Amino acid sequence: MFTGIVHAVGRLVASEDRGRDRRMRIACADLDLSGTRPGDSIAVNGVCLTAISLSGDGFAADVSGETLACTTLGSLASGAAINIEQALTPATPLGGHLVSGHVDGVGELLARSDDARSVRMRFRVPGALSRYVARKGSVCVDGVSLTVNEIDGAEFTVNLVPHTLQQTTLGDFTPGRAVNIEVDLVARYLERLLIARDGGRKIHRL
Repeated sequence: MFTGIVHAVGRLVASEDRGRDRRMRIACADLDLSGTRPGDSIAVNGVCLTAISLSGDGFAADVSGETLACTTLGSLASGAAINIEQALTPATPLGGHLVSGHVDGVGELLARSDDARSVRMRFRVPGALSRYVARKGSVCVDGVSLTVNEIDGAEFTVNLVPHTLQQTTLGDFTPGRAVNIEVDLVARYLERLLIARDGGRKIHRL
C-alpha cells in the first residue's frame, strides 16, 4: 500500500527487454533505500513494482507484460524522470489517500493553465473509470495523490500547489501527456459491494 505522497523523483537508467517482460533499472540518489530489501514494493509513477536488486543509488525491478500493456511504463525512454514512493509502513503518516499501486487505466492531460501560484490541470480518463471520480474526492495521477476540483463527464480538473510542482514530475507535464490513473479504493469496493447485494447485476447508479 502507498499514500500518493512522492518521496523522490528518480530517473530511468535502463529498460531491458526480457522476452515479453522488461527489467527496469532506476536511479534515485535522493531516496534512502537503507531499509529496503529485495522483494519490497516500490511505486514507480503510481505502479507497484517489486525491487529485485538494490545498488547504492537505486534499484532494479521486473515489469510484466500485463503491466506494460496497462500502464505508461512501457513508453518511458531512458533518462525519463519518474515519481518514486516507498511502501506504507505502520509509522507512515497518511498524508494523501490509500493507494494500491494497481493502475486502473491510462488517462491524458488535456490542458494546463496558471492559477495564481498553482497550476490547474484538466485530465480525461477512460469512460469506464469516470464513475469512480468524485468532486472533492481523491485520484492518483502518476503516483501523486490529488484532490478533484471539478468533473465534466470523463474529464476532471485538479490544482497543483507549488510544492507538488517542485517535488514531483507533474510540473513538467504538457497537454497530450499520457498518465497512469488509479481511482479511489473506497469507490471501487463500494461498487463491488453493491453488485453483490443486487445479485450480480451491473450497477449504473454510481
